[in-house]
Amino acid sequence: MKFSPLPHSNACLVTLPKQVVMSQTPTLRAAIIRQLESGTNRLVVDLHEVEYIDSSGLSILISAMKIADKSAGEIVLLSPTNGVRALIELTQLHQVFTIFENKHSAIEHVCSPAVSH
Repeated sequence: MKFSPLPHSNACLVTLPKQVVMSQTPTLRAAIIRQLESGTNRLVVDLHEVEYIDSSGLSILISAMKIADKSAGEIVLLSPTNGVRALIELTQLHQVFTIFENKHSAIEHVCSPAVSH
């Protein structure tokens, strides 16, 4: 997993690994929560490399969203692969998260000062 700061001071791009599964969940969750608790409340979660995500992986996204919401932040998803998108749609999470296919658009969205919640 890689964290890349974005132009807006409280925004970050998070690139998830190829597999987001139960064995990695505690480590990934802790890293994302640390990032959110350090003052970053707007994340673009890049899913373009994720080949497989299980329910524990989805729970990381939901936990992150709840934490970000408490500080008027936002979590958006970027470029989910077909399999990941199918799971997101099956679990109805596409109704909860904003999903972008274009990296520039996702970054522009989270870095925009005009975003209202």
